[in-house]
Amino acid sequence: MDKDINITLKVWRQKGPNVKGQFETYQLKNINQGTSFLEMLDILNEQLVSEGKEPVVFDHDCREGICGMCSLYVNGHPHGPATGATTCQLYMRRFNDGETITIEPWRSAGFPVIRDLMVDRYAYDKIIQAGGFTSINTGGVPDANAIPIPKPDAEMAMDAAACIGCGACAAACKNGSAMLFVSAKVSQLALLPQGKVEAARRAKAMVAKMDELGFGNCTNTRACEMECPKNISVSNIARLNREFICAKLQD
Repeated sequence: MDKDINITLKVWRQKGPNVKGQFETYQLKNINQGTSFLEMLDILNEQLVSEGKEPVVFDHDCREGICGMCSLYVNGHPHGPATGATTCQLYMRRFNDGETITIEPWRSAGFPVIRDLMVDRYAYDKIIQAGGFTSINTGGVPDANAIPIPKPDAEMAMDAAACIGCGACAAACKNGSAMLFVSAKVSQLALLPQGKVEAARRAKAMVAKMDELGFGNCTNTRACEMECPKNISVSNIARLNREFICAKLQD
């Protein structure tokens, strides 16, 4: 049965991308362990507003583990200590009475801090715009079963498409690499016939945009895979490398 706990929060506060930030400490009492982590932050903000203080800015939307907006480092882990889950799927039963919880924004050159715990994740959108799509003129919409796709390929494509672009992979990587994200978005199309036409241009364009935006190189530590809330496999990175090498050989 869930019980009420008292916790100490060390929260990163930063007024803007060009302003020096710092940790501030807050006390919360009688937080039920059935409360979600983001609901706990809502309670904190209600307390701060009642005290005449600035509430903590943090990103959220669906609160169902789909949008990937909750870009929080909790006790040194992207999205917190739970595996295969986003921050909004994290509940206070993961923490003990009297525990100190440290909350930070993503730490990556590709995701500059906007304010407090909110970061600019537009870099991932720019990578998608560079090539994570198909623009083939197919005429009328074909029947769903008109193009036979082997079941293993379809399943791998669906697994790659599960990526929600939250940024945990880059935040977890010591080099700030976005390779897991880019490889998932390339793989979901490279495995399907619809994605073959633009395969070469896609791989080169997305890798080039990733490098341009300041993301680091992959050194295969697999921290990205361990922290990914959707359990995206690093095998996608091998596929991205093959796609990129094949594209370069066609030049």
